[in-house]
Amino acid sequence: MRIVLLISLLALTGAAVAAQGDRSTTRGTVVDMPASAGADTPDTLPRRSMTMAQVERRYGEPRARHGAVGEPPITRWDYAGFSVFFEHDRVLHAVVPGDFPDIRNRDELRQ
Repeated sequence: MRIVLLISLLALTGAAVAAQGDRSTTRGTVVDMPASAGADTPDTLPRRSMTMAQVERRYGEPRARHGAVGEPPITRWDYAGFSVFFEHDRVLHAVVPGDFPDIRNRDELRQ
């Protein structure tokens, strides 16, 4: 979503510059994303405080439902590409599990 926004902004900036006849240069950063990144993840994850019924209505039947654990009861539903954690019947968090991609340009990171 952010990449699409960045590309749109760059395109609009370029069109505005071309319309004005200005010869300034626009620069951007190319982001290399793995092809599998977010392939099964919806554009928007369930929001905090949504009910179980709202989540099921919007995202369908989960692949797996894990029973409540602890007090207050915390329940997890697994979907293809993300998991939703509930406290009682309300969303606490929605997360995308998996391995993080390798960090590139480690030498440029600040210690």
